[in-house]
Amino acid sequence: MKKLVVTSAAVAVVLAGASVVIAQTDRSGPPAATMTWSPCPEDDPIMEDYLAGLECGSLQVPLDHSDPGGEQITLELTRASHTVPPEEYQGVVLVNRGLWPGAIGRDLPTRFADGSTGLPQEVGAAYDWIGFDPRGVGASEPRVTCDPDYLYPEQARPDYVPHTAAQQQQWLDRAEAFADSCGSAYGDVLEHLGTKDTAHDLDLVRQALGEERISYLGYSYGTYLGSVYASLYPDRVHRMVLDSVMGPGSIGYQGSLEQNVAFQERAGIWFDWIAGYDDVYQLGSTREEVEANYYRGMDMLRDAPIDGLIGAAEYNDVFIVNAYRTYIWSYHAGVLADWVLREDPSGLRDNYMPGDYPAQNTYAMQAAIQCRDSAWPREWQQWQDDHTSQYEAGDRFMTWHNAWYNAPCAFWPVPADTPQEIGADGVGMLLLQAENDAATPVAGAHEVHELFPDSRFVLERGGNFHGTSLTANANACMNDWVAGYLRDGTLPDAADGPDAYCEASAPPEPDPETS
Repeated sequence: MKKLVVTSAAVAVVLAGASVVIAQTDRSGPPAATMTWSPCPEDDPIMEDYLAGLECGSLQVPLDHSDPGGEQITLELTRASHTVPPEEYQGVVLVNRGLWPGAIGRDLPTRFADGSTGLPQEVGAAYDWIGFDPRGVGASEPRVTCDPDYLYPEQARPDYVPHTAAQQQQWLDRAEAFADSCGSAYGDVLEHLGTKDTAHDLDLVRQALGEERISYLGYSYGTYLGSVYASLYPDRVHRMVLDSVMGPGSIGYQGSLEQNVAFQERAGIWFDWIAGYDDVYQLGSTREEVEANYYRGMDMLRDAPIDGLIGAAEYNDVFIVNAYRTYIWSYHAGVLADWVLREDPSGLRDNYMPGDYPAQNTYAMQAAIQCRDSAWPREWQQWQDDHTSQYEAGDRFMTWHNAWYNAPCAFWPVPADTPQEIGADGVGMLLLQAENDAATPVAGAHEVHELFPDSRFVLERGGNFHGTSLTANANACMNDWVAGYLRDGTLPDAADGPDAYCEASAPPEPDPETS
């Protein structure tokens, strides 16, 4: 097992310019802690200048929450403090960006406190905004990284689509080696890196902040963390916003298969958009023609990767972002046209992202959490049958990418945990969802809405953006629902299905400079 920082029952730990004193007298329960804050360091090696103006603090929490007096690990947090008078203060909001389970979060408070995201400044000013790197992530300790060659080698990886048994075996060997490397480095630490562990951490953060209840804003996988916390600690929730909602049925292998179908349709929406501007891009006037050109560009790289680095798999990575974000559509349509029509690789080179330390950490924690939160098939034949069937049925855009992204779970060195039962009465959370979201398909929002009977659900009809509110989606209607809820608890009236609707943000226009 990798060596961890071990603290005594009462010790002062100084990290990132802030001290946390843990005074534990009752080993049968979690530690009582108080936090102090100091200006964030200007030379943070991970966040660079993203912490400017924030305060930093650290918290020791048990590695194993069933053994609160045992080994301790370190969480790193940031704060943007409220600026309203004490009588207008509304408490703390913990923020989690999701996207992947292992995403950093210490940079988040500023963007919600200062009104830059679309939240009215007077609303943001009423809260203390708390960012945190979850256990295993970013600046928190231990920082989990495994075999760097799995997703980020120093040369092009094998094609995601296994055209031969030998190609498939290449990926299987790589996936098993990655899982083995995680087990060798972290041993039974991996048993304590699931979402339930992080949810228990959040309640220790609440206690350390001296709050009876907390508010929470989570996106993507962060919505699952929020729903787990609300299920474990329903009486500790003040206000909770879950945007782009993952239901418990979306966690794990089955959810991954459902994603593949959703991503195919979502890619088709982008192809439709490109086809609508055939006079600009010349990639085809129908979805089918554009899609054919997309795969032709992939075929061009199968035997001759650009610079030995950008092959078919890396090409797929470049364009997958278009199934999450719409603001990139025009630029990436231009990159696609340059490559397919003119064999100009400059755009692909500009978008190729080798795996630096944060990316390695993010992926390792993605695997650690995904593989722990839900049981994945251990027999590869099931993966092969299911993904081959989906691919041959036409779900080509994401299917084999998703298979290999999650494949280490087939070899994970610790067993899956028992999933948390989700749901509670009396939690009046606000759920927000784009209708065409592929990363978190809309069924998840319906599922969580049913499991939390007092929740309210706002659907962005025709929405294509993963992360509908207080993001670059810039949907004023969705932002207004969040602002009203955080201001005074305003929620839509209950209705059958979604409780309220917003119309989707307008799709982008072609940008002549990127076309």
